[in-house]
Amino acid sequence: MTEKMLTVAQIAGHLGLCKMTVYRLIHAGRLPAIQVGRSYRIKQSTFDRYLKEARTDEGTRNVT
Repeated sequence: MTEKMLTVAQIAGHLGLCKMTVYRLIHAGRLPAIQVGRSYRIKQSTFDRYLKEARTDEGTRNVT
């Protein structure tokens, strides 16, 4: 079974960020993505791992 892929817009919506912030995370190498043409896709497992690693000791997200 193929893993679900998320768009930049989906990631931005989930995190409450603008798409440009997600693009910055991708270009900085902090959020691994696959480029398809001019679009980017992020594996669901990659996003889940990013969220887990971005949490601080208090349980809040540190996405920047």
